[in-house]
Order: sequence, then C-alpha cells, then structure tokens
Amino acid sequence: MPIETSPAPLRLAVIVGSTRENRFAPTVADWFTARAEQHDGFDLDVLDLAELALPASLLANPVVDGEWVSPALGELTERIDAADVFVVITPEYNHGYPASLKHAIDSVGQQWRAKALGFVSYGGVSGGLRSVEQLRQVFAELHVVTVRDSVSIAGAWRQFDADGAPVNPEQLNAAAKVMLDQLVWWGRTLREGRAARPYRG
Repeated sequence: MPIETSPAPLRLAVIVGSTRENRFAPTVADWFTARAEQHDGFDLDVLDLAELALPASLLANPVVDGEWVSPALGELTERIDAADVFVVITPEYNHGYPASLKHAIDSVGQQWRAKALGFVSYGGVSGGLRSVEQLRQVFAELHVVTVRDSVSIAGAWRQFDADGAPVNPEQLNAAAKVMLDQLVWWGRTLREGRAARPYRG
C-alpha cells in the first residue's frame, strides 16, 4: 500500500492594498499574517504595495529585450506567479477599494489565473464589504476563484488595542480560520488541476 504524504505547503501571497500615509493597514496585516503563520499548509509571502515602487501608469511593453523595464513590476509579477493562493487586505475608501490596489492588479496578467483568493477588509460600519464585493467582480474577470467567506472588520480602529492586538480575538481568529480553511481546499484543488491540465482561460 502506498504511503500517503502531506501535500506541499501552499504559497500564500498576502497583498496589503493601502499605500496611504498613516494607514491602518499594517495593524491589520500584522494580526492576519500571525494567524496565517499558525495555520497548517502555507508558506507566507507578504507583498506590501507601499514598499513597491510600481510605475505610475500601466506599461504597454513591460519587458524589452528580455528585461523588465520596471524592476518593481518584475518583482510583483514574479511573486504573483509563484503564489498558489492570495489574501488581499483592503480598506474601504469612499465605498470602494484603493486605486493603488487596482493599479497593482491590472499591472499583472495571466499569473493570476486559476488560483484562489480571500479577503480581509476593514473600515467603518460596513467593515470594507463594499470594496470586497467590487473586487470579486474584478478578480472574476482575471479567472481567480474568490472564496465565499471573508474577514470583515467594522469600526476597525476600535477593534485593536494600542499594541495592535485584537480586542475580541476569538471572533476575528475564528473568521480568519474559516477563510484560511477554504483557501487550503481551493488552493490544493486548483494547484492539482493546473498541474494536470494547463488552464487556457
């Protein structure tokens, strides 16, 4: 009888979407990445858009003579390509998501395809859900499977203490586990599918 082996860890790219000065994103990202590190089955890659110097506009020809015109764009593309699954951490700005996030999404092409993605959103009363619903449409166009459950943090500035720890950790941690469990199932299923049959779109 063959010996069963544990599946290789999924490469999880956590994309921090806000680039504003004095942003709240690092508090949310630090909490979530700690939860993801404690979850079985992931290798983590944190992609903070504030730390990338992406070109100000989309490039018609990002690669010239085999070289990336923008090293930052090359790095972003290669890290998206290497990932099996994604989590986007996004605020809600004026009922939508940040322009910096849309720019990063549109800067990358087929490297998104046939992979799974979850959301951690934060904001006021809505907890960022309006930005998530818009992003689901964007990622559907890119052939990305977005998992049903997300982490939504309403009144986010009141949900963490001065040290960045959640005030009600049980609720947030439980929501994160549900989403991460779904990402494991979809991530493994889609990785096996891509290996068996290249996705043509």
